[in-house]
Parts: sequence; C-alpha cells; structure tokens
Amino acid sequence: MKKFTQETMFEIISYLEKELKEKDEILFEVLNPDIKIDIYAGEIYQIENEKFIYRSYKSWCDLAELFFCKMLIESLNKNIVVLKFQKLNRFDSFHNDTNDEKNEKYGEESTFFRINKNEEPAFLYSYMKALINVKIEEKKNILNLGINKADEFEVIKELLDEEIFKNISFTGIDYSSSAIEFAKKRFPSKNFNFYTHDINKLAELNLKKSDLIISIGTLQSSSLNFKLLFMDLVQNYLEEKGSIILGFPNCRWIDGEMIYGAKAPNYSYSEQSILYKDVYFCKKYLQQKKYRVTITGKNYLFLTATSIKQ
Repeated sequence: MKKFTQETMFEIISYLEKELKEKDEILFEVLNPDIKIDIYAGEIYQIENEKFIYRSYKSWCDLAELFFCKMLIESLNKNIVVLKFQKLNRFDSFHNDTNDEKNEKYGEESTFFRINKNEEPAFLYSYMKALINVKIEEKKNILNLGINKADEFEVIKELLDEEIFKNISFTGIDYSSSAIEFAKKRFPSKNFNFYTHDINKLAELNLKKSDLIISIGTLQSSSLNFKLLFMDLVQNYLEEKGSIILGFPNCRWIDGEMIYGAKAPNYSYSEQSILYKDVYFCKKYLQQKKYRVTITGKNYLFLTATSIKQ
C-alpha cells in the first residue's frame, strides 16, 4: 500500500492518474487530517522522526471528485488514515437514460428521480439564499417550470410559517406524468396546481402572471429554445415587479455523486463556456428590464433577479 509523506500534490496526482487507469480502486496512507487544525495545506507536520505534508479532508475529497471517485475511509488511527478512492460507475447516470414512450427519463422509476438536491448542501444553501433574496414571504403566486417531484416547493415550506405558506398559490409544470402525480400526492392542498405539459406550449394553459418564477436545470434542455423561452417568460408570465430564480447546473450526477463542472458536447472534461454564456444573456436581459441581478452558487449557479422599478 502506498504511503504519502512528503510527496507534493503534483506527484500524488501523477501517481493516482497512472494507477486509476488500471485499477477500479486504490488504497493509500496519509497523515490524519484531524491531527492538527491550525495548519495550512502544504505545511510540514512531524510525528517522531517522520515528516508529512499536511492536507485536509476537503483536499482529499476534491481530489477524489476530480478523478471521478468516491472517497472512503478504510481505517483510521490517531496519526494515520487509510483512504480508498473507488471509481464511480460513469454509466450510472440519468444523463445516459433513454426517454421514449416506455421510459420517462425524469419519471418516478428513473435514476433522476432518486436525486434529492435538498440533501446536497452545495445546492440547498444557495437556493435558500436565493429565496430569501427575493423575499419569498411576500410572494403570492409562484410558478415552477420543470418541477419534477416538487423538491423546490418543499424548501419554501420549510422556510415559511404555515399560515403564510398556505396563502400562496403554487403552480408546477413538468413533462413527466409520473413525477407530476407524485408531486400532487406530496402537496394535495388546494393552493397547489400541477400540470403535465410541454413547456414549449405554455400558452395552452392560460396561466396568470406570477410574482415569482422558478426554474432549476430545465430551461437549457435541448428540446427548448432557451433564449426565446426565457424572454417569453419574463414578458408574458412574470408580474411587472415580480422576481425570478434560475438554477443552472454546473455539475453532473454520476453513481449517486454530484460531480462539479458542466459537461459540454465533444469535451472529455468540464467546459463551461455555454453555461456562462447563457447566464450572462439572462443577466444582461433582466438588467435592461430594470432588475437587480445576482449570481451565486457553485455546483448550481443561481441567477436571482428582483425588480427595481419605481
């Protein structure tokens, strides 16, 4: 078993890259990151006559993610921890699922349906801050496009007092019929309306304007004309002084793990040009319409816009 003591991170990456080409998992020994807390990565820590370069658990977790691995602790003592980097099954991803008459790519039996973004702090914390930023407690009509099983509404429920929550009108739209049926059972109250519908044909629903529009990871779907749909939402479905929250995925879901970095076609690594291009388009358009726009988040970029019209 390999033991890392004073090897540089460059040397460690080179070693792991070579080993993971041939193996599905690697065990190696490192200095226990809990041995000292007031120390920076790269500083030397000595145990008796042996010197180690210190690195935190976060450093090792980041490294595992870069190599598309789960990081597991195999064993632990006061001074040394044995880490296991286990390759993710890169075929176990909803991105690879089919979507046809027999299979709903985002339906109740899908891989996507197993994902609970609300249990991922990298998503939840930024989404909560976006809701607070738009003063969610003042909203009366909320429209969510690509609602799936209604996880975003669950967060709103947690944030608000029960009396305020039940006086808000919620509308959720998704193309997946089984996901919508699940959402209906989850929120059976009269102030919720769910529709199985194609977002390209919103006009058929005769929706009234909302004072908050939410869409997480939906508008960039290949089946939608992103720019035209976004402008249509702002012009025809958002109240004059309403707010909008858009979540742009900057991650992939592989074998149960949320892996940082948007994947663009024809690239073997994360390439984020399209992501930032879309975010900037929305930001510029909303600023022209007299909205204050903020962009936050990491694995999901949250564009939050609030009206500054007098």
